[in-house]
Amino acid sequence: MGRVRRLLTRPIVIGLLAVLTLAVGLGVYWFQPWKLWVDETVRETAPTSDGGPGAGARTLATGELISHEHTTTGKVRILQLPDGTRTLRLENLDTSNGPDLRVLITDAPVKEGRAGWHVFDDGAHVSLGKLKGNKGDQNYALPADVDLNRYGSVSIWCDRFDVSFGAAALTRS
Repeated sequence: MGRVRRLLTRPIVIGLLAVLTLAVGLGVYWFQPWKLWVDETVRETAPTSDGGPGAGARTLATGELISHEHTTTGKVRILQLPDGTRTLRLENLDTSNGPDLRVLITDAPVKEGRAGWHVFDDGAHVSLGKLKGNKGDQNYALPADVDLNRYGSVSIWCDRFDVSFGAAALTRS
């Protein structure tokens, strides 16, 4: 009798351990919890024309980042160089690291608190690419067809969980 019980229990235990191991592995891959303790700092200079950092660049819009899902601070500037190219610049960014973070320019209004966490992919938005780092200064090329009269906000967006880490309303200069 004890032998039968061991035979029935053993496959169940092995099966449960296999399922548990798979679940933990998928959870680690999906959530990437180590990113909460790993900072990636980027120190890009402002785009230039010919006279040095920021020389000849005109500020078209500015914004101040507010926190959503994670504490987020910093400034957003949209710069235009004399050749007409535009850059979205994050300055003194400080947010949490996370899986699949993106920089979005959107038509969504910036709302404080939980009301603003999930709105930035609901309407028109353009992804400017993966967030280069969760701290520092960084530049993102702004496509020529992005109309700043239509797109009035920026979000540090977690595409994996469809949530904003932080966002800024843009004010035209």
